[in-house]
Amino acid sequence: MKDDLIKKLNNQFENKSAKEVLEYFLDKYKNRIALSSSLSAEDQAITEMIARIDKTAGIFTLDTGRMFPEIYDLIQKTNSRYKINIKVYFPDARQVEKMVNQKGINLFYESTENRELCCRIRKTEPLNKALKGLSVWITGMRREQSMTRREKNLIEWDDQNNLIKLNPLYNWSEQQVWDYIEENNIPYNKLHKEGFPSIGCQPCTRAVKPGEDIRAGRWWWEMPEYKECGLHQK
Repeated sequence: MKDDLIKKLNNQFENKSAKEVLEYFLDKYKNRIALSSSLSAEDQAITEMIARIDKTAGIFTLDTGRMFPEIYDLIQKTNSRYKINIKVYFPDARQVEKMVNQKGINLFYESTENRELCCRIRKTEPLNKALKGLSVWITGMRREQSMTRREKNLIEWDDQNNLIKLNPLYNWSEQQVWDYIEENNIPYNKLHKEGFPSIGCQPCTRAVKPGEDIRAGRWWWEMPEYKECGLHQK
């Protein structure tokens, strides 16, 4: 049943623009749809589209407590620019406290298991809270971003959260994203111009070197096939 629905929707919107797709879903699933934004270039492009369509539509972000200062500045700038309110979700302070006191402040460097634990407490569990009651989850994922995302489609079913996952920029190139940002004067994280194409938590993100994959700076000490935080299934 779910597979049939997803197949039907992908066929229906195969040749539609990202904005046309968003218009349909924001109208059909009003109050049951939201963009999870990391304030990435992709998410900023989608935020601009959503603000044009419906300023009351849900947009939220996850504050892990280890973010770059530039992220906070961009949240404020984006809210002011589009007259919207990006909702911020935080991890459970008691879980963070227990984890840090048991395993150390920078536990994630020691093992993939520790890193996944940190991501689960700081990101996945707050995401689960944010997605409660929703029918559609909008993301900025693109196929071109990494080897873990090459099979992404426009519309997917997320078994983990029991809802539709909508990836309106799934087949966009990085150049298309930046062309759209420049054409529409969209605010973006200035770190993108300093060698950070993908930005996560500060201790787990570094600038990439010329010729490296755009997500090479995320969890750079791990193998590429493991580079997901748990927000999106591998």
